[in-house]
Amino acid sequence: MDKFVRLTAGACPVDIINLNTDQLLPARFLKRPRAEGIGDALLRDLRFDSAGHEVADFPLNRPAWRDAKIIVGARNFGCGSSREAAVYALVDYGIRCVIAPSFGDIFSGNAVQNGLLTAIVTDMEAADISAMLAHAPDLPLTVDLETQTIVCGNHTYAFTVDPVRRAKLINGLDDIGLTETYRDRIATFVAEDHMRRPWAVPGGAS
Repeated sequence: MDKFVRLTAGACPVDIINLNTDQLLPARFLKRPRAEGIGDALLRDLRFDSAGHEVADFPLNRPAWRDAKIIVGARNFGCGSSREAAVYALVDYGIRCVIAPSFGDIFSGNAVQNGLLTAIVTDMEAADISAMLAHAPDLPLTVDLETQTIVCGNHTYAFTVDPVRRAKLINGLDDIGLTETYRDRIATFVAEDHMRRPWAVPGGAS
């Protein structure tokens, strides 16, 4: 997994409260193999009409925000079902960070496993950042995970993130990678436990 330390990039405001995982990735795309990529299916039913034509005024379809790597969302971003593929769609599209006042719990857990930062700010701060982007669409944002700050123009905002998730992102570790950092301590525990409780070792195990 790629590390996330500091990112300066374009940001797109998507001011939709309770934007759920079915909206992020409609269920019909769940059958598509991850290897094929599902970035084009991100927010498909909001970005395109029933005839398959782009909705011109949807934020991610606007020229200035089409290649954004940061989304500024609204409260309860990523609520709904537990589908991890909603995170896949964001990452495959090129999104590395979502800034919002709150997130669905399962969505946030899935996000860190895929190198996607979920940065929590207040409702007012999210609205302020979105307003600045609306006024100056080309304005880049700098998200610094080490200092937990967001720089937008002349304004700096602090954000919160779970400390364990922060450490995993900075070091590029998913759950398995994090566990492997304790490999020596695990091996020591296993060896000592075998000596203390030899009767607990299954027959034939070493």
